[in-house]
Amino acid sequence: MTTVPSPCINWCDINPENGYCRGCYRTLTEIADWSDLSNPEKLEVWSKLNTRKPQAPE
Repeated sequence: MTTVPSPCINWCDINPENGYCRGCYRTLTEIADWSDLSNPEKLEVWSKLNTRKPQAPE
């Protein structure tokens, strides 16, 4: 069974304005719980990350 990889990019800095890591866009709880999450739970976290990323101006 393959494990869903972590989105961590080793740039760990929590943005105090929104509570998301500036590197992977997870919350502290999601980061702390990652190793205990099931694959479906990890995929759910992954699905939220794009909407948390600041969008580049067009």
